[in-house]
Amino acid sequence: MAKLNTLNLPKSLRWRVNWRALYKLTKPKVVALIVLTSVVGACLATSGLPPWQALLLGNLGIALMAGGAAAFNHYIDSEADAAMARTHNRPLPSGAVANWQAVLWASLLSLAGFGLLYLWVNPLTAWLTAASLVGYAVIYTLWLKRATPQNIVIGGLAGAMPPLLGWTAVNNSISAEPLLLVMLIFTWTPPHFWALAIARRDEYAKVNIPMLPVTHGIRFTKQLVLLYSLLLFAVAWLPFLVGMSGLLYLGLSCLLNARFMWLAWRLYGGDNQRDAMRLFGYSIVYLMLLFVALLADHWLFALL
Repeated sequence: MAKLNTLNLPKSLRWRVNWRALYKLTKPKVVALIVLTSVVGACLATSGLPPWQALLLGNLGIALMAGGAAAFNHYIDSEADAAMARTHNRPLPSGAVANWQAVLWASLLSLAGFGLLYLWVNPLTAWLTAASLVGYAVIYTLWLKRATPQNIVIGGLAGAMPPLLGWTAVNNSISAEPLLLVMLIFTWTPPHFWALAIARRDEYAKVNIPMLPVTHGIRFTKQLVLLYSLLLFAVAWLPFLVGMSGLLYLGLSCLLNARFMWLAWRLYGGDNQRDAMRLFGYSIVYLMLLFVALLADHWLFALL
């Protein structure tokens, strides 16, 4: 665990800023996927075009706070990252960014995002986004990640919130429809991360992070990945079953889930490293295309 009692301040502060490294601290690819799901939530919140202020400023605020949460995650995990081959070149372990710079950057992004949401969108979205930030950067990264092999399952709720945040940015209220989208991402999260954890089991064991393959073995984790993939297939039907989406989404989601299930089955009986990374990579594409399918179906029915 990172030493949280120090910001690793040098004797003479290095004020030179490596903006590229600071940008990497925000995990831009992850934030892009977060923003996509929040944009879809915003668009599904209304039958027409969502108000530009809610759509643009709302998602900008969500993106800023997501980037801030990612930077806090980098800081808290910096020592573990330094010991893992997958992460040792990240900005903090490599020395491209000082600890104090990472904390300051994370704080500025988070405060800017919260202020933007609170003042120009609505307080509900601001507080829900703040709760997601605390859930991911503090409860998950600082505590759950090192406390239980169910860290991904419990902590996954924070990462599943963006569709709800996009919805509340437009409607300023919580309803059942966006919660179904939250459930969708919540169910997707365990097989997504456990696939990576299977491929990187030895690295997680090295830094004493109790990911499921470390504590319960790879075989058991593969079984849960397969079971969660079946559950994901069922949950992905819910938007159609409640009338949120139509046949276009249903067809595309079935195709995407069939591929997900096939890769999960391949992992169950195949090579730990290769098949796990194949499922991990596809799971990102899966979530992106599934939400694009939701949006395409929504606009199709809006035009008819």
